[in-house]
Amino acid sequence: MTEKIYIFDTTLRDGEQSPGASMNLEEKIQIAEILEEMRVDIIEAGFPIASNGDFEAVLEISKNIKKSTIAGLARAKIADIDRAWEAVQHASYPKIHTFIATSPVHMKYKLKKTPSEVLDAIKLTVTHARKLCPNVEWSCEDAGRSEIDFLFKCIELAIDCGAETINIPDTVGYTLPTEFGSIFKAVKNNVPNIDKAILSSHTHNDLGLAVANSMAAIQEGARQVECTINGLGERAGNAALEEIVMALKVKKDLMPFHTDIKTESITKASRLVSAITGFTVQPNKAIVGANAFAHEAGIHQDGMLKHAGTYEIMTPESVGLTESSLVLGKHSGKHAFNKKLQELGYDLGDNALMEIFGRFKDLADKKKEIYDEDLIALVGDRTLSYNEHIKLVSLSVNAGLLEKHEAKMTLEVDGSKKSATSFGNGPVDATFNAIKDITNYNFRLKLYQVHAITAGTDAQGEVTVRLEDDRLTSQAKGSNPDIIVASAKAYINALNKLIYKKSKSFSERPSELKVKGV
Repeated sequence: MTEKIYIFDTTLRDGEQSPGASMNLEEKIQIAEILEEMRVDIIEAGFPIASNGDFEAVLEISKNIKKSTIAGLARAKIADIDRAWEAVQHASYPKIHTFIATSPVHMKYKLKKTPSEVLDAIKLTVTHARKLCPNVEWSCEDAGRSEIDFLFKCIELAIDCGAETINIPDTVGYTLPTEFGSIFKAVKNNVPNIDKAILSSHTHNDLGLAVANSMAAIQEGARQVECTINGLGERAGNAALEEIVMALKVKKDLMPFHTDIKTESITKASRLVSAITGFTVQPNKAIVGANAFAHEAGIHQDGMLKHAGTYEIMTPESVGLTESSLVLGKHSGKHAFNKKLQELGYDLGDNALMEIFGRFKDLADKKKEIYDEDLIALVGDRTLSYNEHIKLVSLSVNAGLLEKHEAKMTLEVDGSKKSATSFGNGPVDATFNAIKDITNYNFRLKLYQVHAITAGTDAQGEVTVRLEDDRLTSQAKGSNPDIIVASAKAYINALNKLIYKKSKSFSERPSELKVKGV
């Protein structure tokens, strides 16, 4: 059996301290529930004395979450500790997390306390917290810049006063992994009662080293790691939970530890936190970025087609995705290109494939993304032109400062005129709802993009719409000086294309049609 690393998630406390990341009560409960589903050991639900809203959130989470320990943060002040206990006392497993700064710069300029006064504060507040709650964590803020001998004294005192967890934070993201790891090693070797407490790591990403520092801490004795979903947190953020957990899972040979995290819920948690906070995850973010399991380079795609392990050190399924993706672009190779054509139903001979592949490369130099329609056009099979089953006849909308936006529309569907009046959240939404009401098609809208073709207020607007159903996509454009009309045209064009693609089973088409026009 490997040793367990306890995961302490502070998305709701340190993560929320990111400027612009504030969450309301309902949103915090949603995140707490997904953290519980992930089997996070400790959820730091907030800083109860910070505001009435923070207190209410910690209180409600304490009442609703049954499996995870719920922690409330408190400064080294009696009032803070009392407020934290008031919030977490209803939890199945409550925890008070109290802290005080121990670095010279913090003690002198922020606390305006001498080292002796800091020691007195630790004794008073940790003792008080321990009388209220059986589970107390103590943190030495800015440990990365603290004098090591003073740190030893503070930690020993906190343990003597009842702290069961000692958290060592690199509060300002200052240390290198070797430095941070050496602090843990020194604490283990020089604090006489350290065997009575769990050592914990809390790192920030100011130098991009938060996860690396956490891993160094684990190697030197930390058995709890404080982290956040997506690395959310103050300034450059905290150590990312998903990166730490998956690093431990992948590198078992060098890191003989385990967590209880249900890794298949990682992507779900990442997307929820991103949606609630509005903090978009960068595409190349490890584990949860859009490109984390996407491959465009031809060499990589060729390897992936032969064996996924050639370029993926973990499976997409292990973090909650369904599959990897081979993205067609200018770096793609012939094998990936041919595989995509086969998915679309084309079985080309070598000569035809090479000719089309050359044309594909020319197109990829001009376009950032290549879609199914582009490939169909490259093959040049004229039998693939779609019929305009649906045509726009008329459209009028009511917009402005109205409670409801209204669209009145008439379409010609297979020669018959049909009309509808629909409502929506804005004139475009109302227009799209009218199309859905008339046609009874409700495909997923994956892209809605608007830009002006020329300058000036009288410019034509060009709208791009991409629709998706299952694994089929369809993209089309529409233009008109009236942007609502342009939107309707684009949606109808994309709809006609997708209806055609769904009605045709490419794989069942005669072989002569598959290569016709090549």
